[in-house]
Parts: sequence; structure tokens; C-alpha cells
Amino acid sequence: MGAGVSNWRLAKSVSICGQMGVVSGTALDVILARRLQEGDPDGDLRRAFSRFPVSGMAQRTLDRYFIPGGKAASQPYKPVPLPAHQPGPALIELTVLANFVEVFLAKEGHAGLVGINYLEKIQLPTLPSLFGAMLAGVDYVLMGAGIPMAIPGILDQLSRGEAVRLRIDVEDAAPGEEFFCSFDPATFCGTTPPALKRPRFLAIIASHVLAQALARKATGQVDGFVVEGPTAGGHNAPPRGSSQMNERGEPIYGSRDVPDLEKIRALGSPFWLAGSYATPVRLAEALGCGAAGIQVGTAFAFCEESGIASDLKARVLDSSRRREIDTFTDPTASPTGFPFKVVRMAGTISEPPVYAARQRVCDLGYLRRAYRKMDGTLGYRCPGEPEELFVSKGGRLAETQGRKCVCNGLLSTIGLGQIQADEYREPALLTAGDDVKELARFLPAEQETYSAADVIRHLLG
Repeated sequence: MGAGVSNWRLAKSVSICGQMGVVSGTALDVILARRLQEGDPDGDLRRAFSRFPVSGMAQRTLDRYFIPGGKAASQPYKPVPLPAHQPGPALIELTVLANFVEVFLAKEGHAGLVGINYLEKIQLPTLPSLFGAMLAGVDYVLMGAGIPMAIPGILDQLSRGEAVRLRIDVEDAAPGEEFFCSFDPATFCGTTPPALKRPRFLAIIASHVLAQALARKATGQVDGFVVEGPTAGGHNAPPRGSSQMNERGEPIYGSRDVPDLEKIRALGSPFWLAGSYATPVRLAEALGCGAAGIQVGTAFAFCEESGIASDLKARVLDSSRRREIDTFTDPTASPTGFPFKVVRMAGTISEPPVYAARQRVCDLGYLRRAYRKMDGTLGYRCPGEPEELFVSKGGRLAETQGRKCVCNGLLSTIGLGQIQADEYREPALLTAGDDVKELARFLPAEQETYSAADVIRHLLG
């Protein structure tokens, strides 16, 4: 669902309805900083700050980013330090605080379940992000877009207040050479850290093979699986086997990409099915296969409570109602190399002229790849940055072709897009699953919008 789409308001609404609400954990540091620069008009962020258990940090973040009344519409957002192998104290504080705030607000005032979703490929902020979410009492951690073998054990250690480290992927590393990110709760807190509830861990997978590997080899308990098919929004797992494209240039998925649910069920852990399951019939089908339920993305992404800008929601709903909306599984858009589902819509980065007019810049850096430099230190490169810069860092020119700035595009989608040089405004990048065409079924009679509760009533009715 992108960054900030499944925000605390949406997760809270879903949770209050008796289901598990899940907030997106992607780019929460920059989202918090930009919300503060918008003036925090309802005071929600500052209310959560007042409950942050480590003294001084919330005030320092307010001093850096908060603008009473909000910044001028023509003023760019103040930048946030880019994710790094060894981040500075200010970025660590912002990351922990941002994850705490999102989960705290989602859980505030009710007893329902709240989870947080991370991407395994965004490794650099993972450890402080997990600690911040756990400080707020998050109930579940979900992670996909990779193989999160180390995360269950890290959750165990953080719950006991122990120092943790996470091996990161580094291109051009020497054989046997390893690099790690580290985080020490005691150093962060300046005292003995609190004992924390260990959240349950759900791995987001696309195959029974990965489920079996995680069940056997993960560093701690994997408490369940979300089995996600290629019709889901956001990043999709690449097809297994040789890559083939259809006439539109999209990856072709075949029988090898259909997970064996019997083998997943045999592992004895609960699992949920995802990817075009948001109908009563498909929910019943999932339950009949032994699933604990379904994961709903696209239907919630365009409800009233989600973070997508209201004008974009209205355009998507209108196009869906008229059956004139199209999603494209773009094999090159994401710097990760994973296929990425893009909604084709006028004025967004999905349009070739809009893409061509944008000056390439990588100023957020979540999808940068770490690489080993000749001197043994780490550098960072992104196929979405200026081509000549990427090549100067050892990247191949072919990798830059068709790459879009997913980071900036997703923040523009939630109304937090940056204003670049010459007053250029970053265009939005919308992602949704294939069933975006069916959103009109959630609209109550003679209404133009629908709520998260409307979606749940439809599915359970």
C-alpha cells in the first residue's frame, strides 16, 4: 500500500472493528518530520510525543521540525538524514520516535490488535524502527520483500533489552565479508531499557518453499505467514524460473508461482491469503483452504481513513466506477528490481511525459543499495538516481532504465511531496492491486466515498 497509506487512522479504524489494523512502517521518519512541518493541526503527534518514555528526545525532534501553523505551501520540506549503515543520533531518535508515534496512535483508546509492516529490502532503519514500535506495544510485526530470517530472533532480543545486529546486503563485498547494522537499547535509553512485549511475527511470502525455509531456519519463532499473490498492490515477488513478458511488457506468472497451501498448512502455523481476496466469496474460499483469514490492501487504501490524498482517491474511485482504471505490473519501476504494481493515471509518474520531465534525484534513499568501495567502506547507490552518478559508483547504466523514484512518488501520493529546485513538485506514484477495478462495490448507495467499516461490513456480511 506504499508509505503512509495504511496510517494510524486507518489501522485504528480496522482494529476497532474487531480485525487487525496494520500500519505501514516504511519511511515513517520522514513522514513524521513532514507532518510536523505541516503544523500537526490536530495535535495528535504532540500528544503521542508526551507519552514517549525516553526523556528529551521528543522535544529535540520538535525543535528540529515542528512549525506552528505549518510551513508555507511554496516552501520545501526540511530534509531528513538519509538511511545509513551507521546513522547519527538525530536520525536514530527520529526513527524510534516515528515508529512509536504511529503505533501509539493506532492503539490509543481501544484494546484491538495493531501490527506494523516493514520491507526486508529496506534494512538500514530496521532495528531502531522495531524498537520504536515495540515501545508502543505493537502486537504483530509483518515483513516481506525479502527473506527475513533474522527478524524473529531480533524481536526476542529486543524484548529482553539486549543489543542486536542485522546483517545487511552489500554489493561487491569480498567473499566471506559481512557488514552489520547494530542497535543497543541501553545506549539509546541511557539506562537499563524496559522489558517489552515480544510481538508476534508474520512473514509475507509468495511460495511454500520460502515458508518452509523460514519455519526451519529463522532465528526465532515465525508465528504465521501472509501468502501474497501477484495481483496484490505494491511490490510483487518476481516470477519463478525464466522471465517472460506479456504483450504489455508485464511479467508472466505461471503454475510454479502458485503456492502449495497444503504444504503451508502442514507447517502448523496460521496463514492469511492476500491478493484480490477482498470479496465475501473469496474470503469463504480462503477459510475453506484452512487460512485464518485474508489480508486486505487495495480496498482499504482508497477508503476515507487512508493516507492517500483526497483528490487522488476521488479520481481513482470515479475511474473504478466507470471501469476505466488500469494497473500495470512494471518490471523496471522499482529500484529494488522487484515488479511493482502501478496505477496508470494522468498527472502521475506513470505517464511517460511526466516521467521524462522529472529531474532524477535520490534525496530520500530508502531503496539505495549498499556497496563496498575500494577502501573497504560502504557507499550507497540507487538505480533511480542520476544515471551518471550511479555509473560513477560502479553501477551499470542498463539498471537505470525505466527506474522511477518510488520514495518521492509515494510521499506525494499521501500529500507530502517535496518541492524541488525551480519549484518543481514531485508527482505522485499510485500503487494498487488488480481489484482496484472493483472498488465501487464498497460505496454505499448514492455516496462518493466509503469507510474502513464499510469494507469490513461488506466482507463479513
